[in-house]
Amino acid sequence: MKMEMHAVNSPVVKVDARALVTGKPVYTDDLAPKDSLIVKVLRSPHAHALIKAIDVKAASEVDGIACVLTYEDVPDKRFTMAGQTYPEPSPYDRLILDRRMRFVGDAAAVVAGETEEAVDHALRLIKVEYEVLEPVLDFRQAKDHEILVHPEENWKSLCPVGADNKRNLCACGGEEDGDVDSALERCEYVIDRVYHTKANQQAMMETFRAYTYMDTYGRLNVVASTQIPFHVRRILAHALDVPKSMVRVIKPRIGGGFGAKQTVVAEVYPAIVTMKTGRAAKIVYSRYETQIASSPRHEMEIRVRLGADAEGTIKAIDVYTLSNTGAYGEHGPTTVGLSGHKSIPLYRTPEAFRFRYDVVYTNVMSSGAYRGYGATQGIFAVESAVNELAAVLHMDPVVLREKNMVKEGDMMPA
Repeated sequence: MKMEMHAVNSPVVKVDARALVTGKPVYTDDLAPKDSLIVKVLRSPHAHALIKAIDVKAASEVDGIACVLTYEDVPDKRFTMAGQTYPEPSPYDRLILDRRMRFVGDAAAVVAGETEEAVDHALRLIKVEYEVLEPVLDFRQAKDHEILVHPEENWKSLCPVGADNKRNLCACGGEEDGDVDSALERCEYVIDRVYHTKANQQAMMETFRAYTYMDTYGRLNVVASTQIPFHVRRILAHALDVPKSMVRVIKPRIGGGFGAKQTVVAEVYPAIVTMKTGRAAKIVYSRYETQIASSPRHEMEIRVRLGADAEGTIKAIDVYTLSNTGAYGEHGPTTVGLSGHKSIPLYRTPEAFRFRYDVVYTNVMSSGAYRGYGATQGIFAVESAVNELAAVLHMDPVVLREKNMVKEGDMMPA
């Protein structure tokens, strides 16, 4: 019997289409239990500081407050929030709550209570004495700076990505083929430019949010607006110091992610509250929190050297990327690679290419995944340099690209 297929060129109704268009509960906050504890985070006003003392007594005594947590109440086990396959290239440089504050907005304490009003009141009653330290704010000066963003001894990197916390390096490395410097010296035209792309923040409609509860079998259940449910499971197990079998993650429909929700930005906070209290707990980031304590695109400064002959044949490309990972290293070692590996191979480089990079820690909000994942910054830089080369050659930029673009059968560099 011949089976007929009707999928191609035929409309297929999405399984949740009716629920979406009729306003049924499909998103994280729609599904959260009504008696969930409300979870909020007290955030650091300083870019770099140590907590000398933190008094939570008055906050804990507010009616309706279930718990107030500080760095003394969480596991002393570092992890990464980056949603990546294990072993993650991103360094293990975070604690759920840390004594050291590394950017304005870093988490100093977690409060959970029955109502938002009670939690807001308790947050205002927490008294923190900070030892304010000098921050590293200029990413051009961060490498080998005397001030370390991560001086702790239990920082670790699981993969050989060139990370060294004693040098403020989240990653460094490179690769090359041929003698780039000699090739550029022989070129009749050389473009040498530096391009700077700032960190870009994301603005998905649904902010970061998650709720957690314990099930009948003693497992921590996590319902989160995330792009990486399986990674969330492993990351939370690391952070909470429990077996992965004790964590179950459910991902409902999400209201936008674009890479930002490829990082476990919010899930750890209700998770630790549920582990401590046994109660269902929920966190919903405000738009303000989503802007100041989340996962923007990496700031990068990229130097491009591009050499060509008089006919416009590109002979050599040299790219150096300096990437600012911020206070923590989520996706730092991997986004930087795409700045060269997705830009240099667009063009034939018959003589030589070189790609080098440094990813540095600074005392600003940490960066992460965002559409393009590092390729955006690198392609902007290289394509801008190609346009400038075309101007010097008095050649149509399209013609210059057609002349040099990689073709079938070519060996792609980088």
